[in-house]
Amino acid sequence: MTLPQEKTYTIEDIYNLPEGTRAELIDGQIYYMAPPSRTHQRIVSKLNQVISNYIDQKKGLCEVYPAPFAVFLNKDDINYVEPDISVICDPSKLDDKGCRGAPDWIIEIISPCTQSMDYGTKLFKYHTAGVREYWIVNPAKKIVSVFDLENEQQSGVYSFDEEIPVTIYPGFAIKLSDVL
Repeated sequence: MTLPQEKTYTIEDIYNLPEGTRAELIDGQIYYMAPPSRTHQRIVSKLNQVISNYIDQKKGLCEVYPAPFAVFLNKDDINYVEPDISVICDPSKLDDKGCRGAPDWIIEIISPCTQSMDYGTKLFKYHTAGVREYWIVNPAKKIVSVFDLENEQQSGVYSFDEEIPVTIYPGFAIKLSDVL
């Protein structure tokens, strides 16, 4: 007796979802996303602003994109994510549909229902795709887990009251309690 096969979805299936439906595609499986909370959106907005201002002040080439922004992690049609914040330093990865390949820095703001995905599946996918730095912001616990994926290590877990060093920008640190 053979087991029933799960359907493998593609990016085409994501684009065919009803207007306004937010979902990500990881290894051919669709994961629907609930609307973000006000706290979630405030953190995204403030971090986006702080990071963008820093890059502008340094006359950097990197670009910052808050969700919804399409990231096609691999050169396949079964992986599509919308990180809360994506920082891309290679302009050749950008086109009108989004980012083709791994952003340099990704930030995800978690909720209780996304925790296992952000700490497990996405951490693995981002690491294997070549993301250099990954932050997981936990508003409920007021902590940020920082992963230096380029050097294959967890940099640390920081409270919102601590200066959090940005691995890809030496000398740049963010203290969330100062920006929220």
